[in-house]
Amino acid sequence: MISINRFTESFTDDWEKFVRDSNNGTIFHTRKFLSYHSKGKFIDHSLIFYKNKKPLSVLPAVEIFESNNKVFVSHPGASMGSFVTPIDLSFKDALQLVSELNKYMKKQKFSSVRITIPSIIYNKRKTNYIDFSLIRHGYKYVKREVSSILILEDSIENNVKKFKPSHRRALRKAQRLGLEIKNSEDFNTFYDILKKNLKNRHNVEPTHTVGELLKLKKLFPNNILLHAAFLDNKMIGGVVNFITNNDVVLAFYISHDEAYQEYRPINLLFYEIVKDAINNNFKVLDFGIFTVNEEPNMGLAKFKENFGSSGIFRDTFSFHF
Repeated sequence: MISINRFTESFTDDWEKFVRDSNNGTIFHTRKFLSYHSKGKFIDHSLIFYKNKKPLSVLPAVEIFESNNKVFVSHPGASMGSFVTPIDLSFKDALQLVSELNKYMKKQKFSSVRITIPSIIYNKRKTNYIDFSLIRHGYKYVKREVSSILILEDSIENNVKKFKPSHRRALRKAQRLGLEIKNSEDFNTFYDILKKNLKNRHNVEPTHTVGELLKLKKLFPNNILLHAAFLDNKMIGGVVNFITNNDVVLAFYISHDEAYQEYRPINLLFYEIVKDAINNNFKVLDFGIFTVNEEPNMGLAKFKENFGSSGIFRDTFSFHF
C-alpha cells in the first residue's frame, strides 16, 4: 500500500536522506536547493510517497494556475524534477506510483500534470520504468529537448581523441598563447561576462541573478564550481559546473569575453574540466540542452559535438484530467 504526503518541514530529514541514497537524485531534488528561492515565489506542492512506512519516492513540484485551472508541474526552480526513486525500484512499484499520483491529483482537483524527467544518465542503475508507467497511465510527450552529453573515458588523452580536429587545434593554440585555467571564487566578474554575452547574443538574462548564484555557491560550496580562464591575470571566460551527483557534472553556464575569442578560452576550459572530472571518477559531462521548446540552436549543437558529445532526450510528460 502506497500513501502520499504533501511535503512539510517535518519531512525534511526523510526527504534529504532518500535523495542522497536514491538511484536518480541530484542536488536539484534536495530541499536545500529547492528552498533557496525567496518565500512566496512558488506554491510548493512537493510529494513524498511511503510504502510500509518507508519512503518509496519523492516528487518536487509546485502548483500553478493557467486560465484559472490548477496545474501540478515539476518544480520550475530546478533544472530537473520527476520521481526520485530507489535503486531497486520494481516495475510494480513504478506502475503504482503513477497510479497513486493520478488518484491524488483528482482528489486535489488538479486539471493537469506536467512532469519533466531527468535524462537517463542521472540514473545509477539505468531504468525507464517511470517513463513506461507514465505512458501506460495515459501521459503524453509534450516536449522533448535534446541535451549534449560527453561520456568520460579513462584518461584525458582518450577523451581528446574524440575532439574534432578543429577543436584540437584550438586547444593547442590556447595552450601556446599562455592561458591559465584556475578554480575561481570570483563569480561577480564571471557573471558580468555572462550577462553581457547573453544580452548581445540572445537578448536574454541569465537564469539566476548574481545574488542567487552566490547564495547557491554558499549553500553548495563543493558542488558549484567556477573554472575560469585567465590571460595576464584577467578573467576572459569561465564555466560554472554543478556537481549534480557522484556520476554527472553539469556545465550550467558557459561564457567568454568576445574580445578574446582568438585565444580559444572555452576549448582549454573544457579540456581542464574533462581532465578534472576524470580524475575525480565522474562518468559523464552534461553540456546541457541545445534546444528550447524543441527549436534547435544548430551552432550550439555543432560546438558541443566538436568535443565528442552526443544527444539524449530530456522529456516532459503531460496528463489532463
